Order: sequence, then C-alpha cells, then structure tokens
Amino acid sequence: MRTYVTVLLLFFTISLRAQDTLRLTIRQADSIFLQKNLDILAEKYQIDISKSLEIQDKLWANPTLSLELSAYNRSRGAFDVGRQGQKAVTIQQLITRAGKRNKRVALDVESTRKSEFQFYDLIRTLKFELREMFFETYYLSQTIALYDNQIATLNTTVTAFEKEYNRKNISLKEVVRLKALLFQLTNDRANILFELSENQRDLRTLLNSENPVKPVVDSTDITRYQLKNYNLAILKDRALQSRADLKVVESSTKQAELNYTLQRALAVPDIQVGAVYDQSSNYVSNYFGLSLSMDLPFFNRNQGNIRAAKSNISYFKTAEAAKQNVINNEVDAALQKVVVAEKAYKGVENHFTDQFELLSKGFYDNFQKRNITLLEFIDFIETYNESIKEFNRLQADRIKVYEELNFVVGEELFN
Repeated sequence: MRTYVTVLLLFFTISLRAQDTLRLTIRQADSIFLQKNLDILAEKYQIDISKSLEIQDKLWANPTLSLELSAYNRSRGAFDVGRQGQKAVTIQQLITRAGKRNKRVALDVESTRKSEFQFYDLIRTLKFELREMFFETYYLSQTIALYDNQIATLNTTVTAFEKEYNRKNISLKEVVRLKALLFQLTNDRANILFELSENQRDLRTLLNSENPVKPVVDSTDITRYQLKNYNLAILKDRALQSRADLKVVESSTKQAELNYTLQRALAVPDIQVGAVYDQSSNYVSNYFGLSLSMDLPFFNRNQGNIRAAKSNISYFKTAEAAKQNVINNEVDAALQKVVVAEKAYKGVENHFTDQFELLSKGFYDNFQKRNITLLEFIDFIETYNESIKEFNRLQADRIKVYEELNFVVGEELFN
C-alpha cells in the first residue's frame, strides 16, 4: 500500500510538470482572480438585476383601454355597431399618490447599493483565501524542495551502505535503520504533497485555471508585511468605515427605513382618472364623460405592513450594532495574532536556515566517513527537517495573519 501511494504521488508530480504551469507573482494572481473568478463574474449579474428593477419601477403605469360593442339587437341583428348602433369606449390612467413611485425607486437604488457591497465583500473574502493559498503553497513547495534534496542524498547514502553491508563492513541493522529513515522522509513528503494537491485545487478554482499554479515570491513580497504606524484605534476606525459586510447591514437598515416610508405611503389610496364615450346607451347620444375612482380607506389602511416595517428598522439597527461589535473584536484579535506571529518570526535568527544547511552538508560527509554515529546522524536529519518545515510554516502563518488583518479591516494595509 505504501509503495502504491508513493508511485501515485510520483505520477502526480510528473503529471503536474508535464502540464503548462502558471508562474505567477501575487500581483499577477490578484489580477487574474479579478478578471476570471467565476463567483465574482456571477455576482456582477446581481448588480445588473438590481439596476434593471430600478428602471422598471421608474416607469409609469400603462393606461387601460376598454371597448364595449353591441353583440345583438333584436330589431337590427348581430353586432349593431354602426351609426345607429351602440358602442362605448373607456380609457383610464392610474395616478399614484403620496410619492409611491419615487419611494419604490429609492428602495431599488438602495437595493442596488446593497448588491454592490455584497459584491465587494465577496471579493474581500475570496482574495483572502487566494493569498492564504498562494503563500502557503509557496512555502510548502520550499519544504518539498528540502525533502527532495534530502531523499536524493539519503538514497545515495543507502546505496553506499548496502555495498558496505555486502562486503561485511557494517551491520544489517544500520542499513535497515537508514532505510526506515528514508521511508519516513518519503512518507512525510507524501503528506505535504497531499496538502499541495488540495491547495492547487483551490488556487485553480479561484483563478479559473486548468493549469497548475507555481507561486513566485521575492523578498519585497515578504518585507512589505509590517505594522508601520497602525494602532488598534486607527484600525478599528478604518474597519468600521471600510468593511463591505458592515455596509451591507447598514444598507439593510436604510432599506428598512425606506420600506417604512413606502408602507405608510401605500395607505394613501391611488386615483383612477378616465374618460368615457358612449354612443347610444346613455341619457343622450354620443355621450362624453370623465371618471374618477379610488379606494375608500375605511378598513384596510395597511396597518399591519406599517407596523412590521417599523419593527424591521429596529431589528436591522440592532443587527448593525452587533456587527460593529463583531468587527471591533475581530480587529483586536487579528492584531494580537500579528504581534504574536511577528515576535515568533523575529525570535528565529535570519541565518538559521543557512547554519542548518551548512551543518547538514558536513553531517552527510562525516557520517559516510564514520566520524559520527548512526543515531547522531538520524537525530540530526529528523531535527533538521522538522525545524526547516516548521520555519517555512511559521513564515506562511506570519503572512496569513497579516492578510487576516487586511481582511478584517477591509483595506490593503501593506502595499
């Protein structure tokens, strides 16, 4: 089973290399994401739908035309509609009162604004996922490169020790222990490849790409993540001004207020104005008249809808206050994470990996020359690999918490 998994992962790696790999910087990834992400493209249609509703509610109601013809006259036959017959024509136009039309349009305009804020919030959320996957993939690839180098070198060492074993110069226990170490490294590498496979799936989905993505990161991409002069009060204030999801809730409150004014206006009856022409059935021939009709608001004055709309305002104002509280706490927590991650990162010496790399080369040489024991060699390799892996994860986590701060504030703080 282990052999099968190893072969499968080897095939996966080869197949990835065989495809056209997209080598992207984080800026290029951001640009492709905004242009090609299907969720973003779909959400744009919601804005178009809302704007179409604005257009619809700006239109006046159509007039109503009614035509009445004499179907049968006992003395003159069917369809007696000539000069001596009978026909009647009525035309009516609905006249809305209390500014209902303008209030509906204002509600639609606010609905469009809400759709736009939802669109920006979707971009904010997906961009955070993209950058998290991008840098995590980069540092996992760095770890894979370490394991590839270690496995290649250890394979050479195992081959050399097998020859020595065949010459009866070393014991079988030493060869088996080295093979066990090689198997452990191969298995660890497989687990990281599984993580990379999931990350590639997410990156391809976010970028709407069929090709593997290879992140390209330089020193400026790392050093730009610094707190600078930001403090908690400034960040909270900017979050309350910038967060699109808060603006969505604020827009819901505004819509509730506009709906309340609309419901009150709906209690005012509309008027139907019309004109009538009657050829022969009225008290005079060729009768012309005007008509005026409206509901009498004796029983239904829209009381229930008005009360519900008023309660809805209170509901959304409470939800708005709750959202502000959540945002303040999120900024506080994200800033604390940044401080912790930065302290942990700076606690590791900059030349940490260089020292380990230099020591690693000497260890392989000294081990093959039998200057150090097998246990010392294995202990060092395990410590070395685990330390480099955790250091790479620390670097990925550091960038992640900075991007999380971007996310909770709703701005690009580290350009």
